[in-house]
Amino acid sequence: MLNSITIALDAMGGDHGLSVVIPAALLQLKKDPELKIILVGDEIAIQHYFRQRQHKIPETLSIHHASEVVAMDEAPAVAMRSKKDSSMRVAINLVAEGHAQGAVSAGNTGALMAISRYVLKMLPSIDRPALMATLPTENGKGVQVLDLGANVDCTAEQLLQFALMASVYCETVAQIKCPIVKLLNIGSEEIKGNELVKAAAKLFLATPNLNYRGFIEADEIFSEKSDVVVCDGFVGNSVLKASEGIAKLMMKLLKQSFTKNLVNKMRAIIAKPVLMDLKHKLDPNVYNGSCLLGLNGIVIKSHGSANAQSFSYAIDKAKLAIQQNLPEKIGAQLQQIKNIS
Repeated sequence: MLNSITIALDAMGGDHGLSVVIPAALLQLKKDPELKIILVGDEIAIQHYFRQRQHKIPETLSIHHASEVVAMDEAPAVAMRSKKDSSMRVAINLVAEGHAQGAVSAGNTGALMAISRYVLKMLPSIDRPALMATLPTENGKGVQVLDLGANVDCTAEQLLQFALMASVYCETVAQIKCPIVKLLNIGSEEIKGNELVKAAAKLFLATPNLNYRGFIEADEIFSEKSDVVVCDGFVGNSVLKASEGIAKLMMKLLKQSFTKNLVNKMRAIIAKPVLMDLKHKLDPNVYNGSCLLGLNGIVIKSHGSANAQSFSYAIDKAKLAIQQNLPEKIGAQLQQIKNIS
């Protein structure tokens, strides 16, 4: 395990840029004195941020200038070709060059995936990176779901790669022994599903060291029946967005009910501790930070609209992945499977 960790942050990415990334960095440095952070972005703007608030720049925080920014709606191909000095690209370059062990960005997802894949390259036996995030479960430990949008169209072999990578993540980072893996489907019966899911199920069953337990339906993702749920990026992103929408709707409806009249307002005061606990458990920000698995390096994608606390959770995920040497362990596991087969 590394004694000192350095993480490069895309300071200009996301909906809020510096106003979120810098406070998140300061939160992390206060919590972990051993951590080192490189803020990548417009040096003048970053320096101005600190001067305006009369903050002293910590010794464990450095600034690496980048003259360009990848817009949230920018085409990945354009960002790749024409913005080689973007804060996103430079942050990933720092990982490739060994100046940082991981990078975190709240910027354009498509650009982040394309640039990361181009700069860091893929691990052997991995075709594409997969975007994986933790979703809440009844027991509080969470479930890893992938792919969440990095790959709209997938092959059965790629779904198998996703399952193996997520299993290694669970065993190393989440400390879950022999994690349960399931395939997302429209039913739990073997006859259900499209050809992709059926083909993937056969591969999963034939793969040693994979604790595959069959199909799972979308309404069971948040139960305690699995540690990893695998699907293609189109389905995964739809599940993620729908889940976030339902959580927001629930909190909005509760607020409307408890503020409808004076009696309900009194009830809300009594129920406040329970409501705050529920809000925390359902808040997508608490689970912020999606891993781009399969890269020869560590890259974490934060929600574009994340606040400072939420972005700091994404930095936490980068730290854990770095501490456990996640890419190396994924590569070793895949090589072991290859040797057996």
